[in-house]
Amino acid sequence: MLFSYKGYTGEILIDGEVDVLAGRVLNIRDVVTFEGDTVAEVNQAFRDSVDDYLDFCRELGLKSKQSFVRCSLFRQCSRVYALL
Repeated sequence: MLFSYKGYTGEILIDGEVDVLAGRVLNIRDVVTFEGDTVAEVNQAFRDSVDDYLDFCRELGLKSKQSFVRCSLFRQCSRVYALL
């Protein structure tokens, strides 16, 4: 499952071992993760994580690091570009 917010994409996976929805923000060089027990909760956690990431970058005077070209045709497109 994918979510989008402020130009960022979050990928959500089900972790059956601990019964939680876990995710990460895609296509950035930094590691930003989030989790929740319901779809609504994980969606809000994703949005909060993106906002926290942007705040963190602003506080340090850094540019947010959306690193790869986005491609809506193929989900793996950004990963392919990263390898080029």
